[in-house]
Amino acid sequence: MFVKVCGLSTPESVQAAVESGADAVGFVLTKSPREVSPERARVLLGGVPAGIAAVGVFRHETAAAAVATARAAGLEWVQLHGSRTREDVRTVHDAGLRLIRAVTVGATPEEFADWGEDLLLVDAAVPGSGEAWDYALMRDKGLAGRKWLLAGGLSPENVASAVEAAAAWGVDVSSGVESSRGVKDLAKVRAFVKNAKG
Repeated sequence: MFVKVCGLSTPESVQAAVESGADAVGFVLTKSPREVSPERARVLLGGVPAGIAAVGVFRHETAAAAVATARAAGLEWVQLHGSRTREDVRTVHDAGLRLIRAVTVGATPEEFADWGEDLLLVDAAVPGSGEAWDYALMRDKGLAGRKWLLAGGLSPENVASAVEAAAAWGVDVSSGVESSRGVKDLAKVRAFVKNAKG
């Protein structure tokens, strides 16, 4: 089970994710309560050992702008939300970076197709709402055998059942391990990773 903990903004939260066995950590480099600057992300990256994916998360930025910001932060992965094209995937890969392409559960069959991204992330119909949804809907999306992450409304309490319902390859969490908006609860981070991998 591949586990990504997103929206990290302090050395302590990065350490909690890394030490508990997360496979990836995410830094939000777009307008958000969890936003960090590229400079801050570079500092936080110092606490991420080799072998753990460090991801820059973007929403409205162009693929080229996301690549430039990720490079400024020293990140090798880009996560793109919003309406995207196959050209965006090529832009990221041509820059030598790896890509997580995010779609919502209500995306079109074409958006669910394999565009060559390294990982597909499937979020709730309203991304960022933090509300759980019918994860079993994912079984009809034709993703068997693909590397994809389940996101939206996950928490230490429901992650195991959500993974089972969706037959997910991996999971991504942010608000579900927070004590308040944008503030990570270190105990919840550890519990989430443990429960996801258990």
